[in-house]
Amino acid sequence: MKKKKISAIQAMTKGQMEAEISNVLISFEKEHMGRGPVEARTYIIQDIVIIRLKGILTPAETHLAKDDEGIHLIKQIRAKLLEKSRGLLEDMITDVTGCTTRSFHTDVSTQTGERFIIITLTEDLEGRFS
Repeated sequence: MKKKKISAIQAMTKGQMEAEISNVLISFEKEHMGRGPVEARTYIIQDIVIIRLKGILTPAETHLAKDDEGIHLIKQIRAKLLEKSRGLLEDMITDVTGCTTRSFHTDVSTQTGERFIIITLTEDLEGRFS
């Protein structure tokens, strides 16, 4: 990573970094999932990054979500798409935070149209802002 990038990371407040992570996820969803969320919010808690994306379902997915088979299909496809792009997403998070990803977890609610992404990092990111 270049010195300029490290300096920019160090100069960010916690709120600025959370907003930047949200922006990165919105761009990622638009480019790789075909549609961006209506709203995104990120929370940094110690070595955990929690991202809440609202309004992620397409009209077709909303229609599919009316029965158990459709719900299962949506979750399966969304999980597979994200898993195939996981390396790229981890690199994007590292670029913003300067931290390496330890683990990555996600789930979609077909009832609320939300996706939660939980990322654990190799260091306490929140501690940088104290």
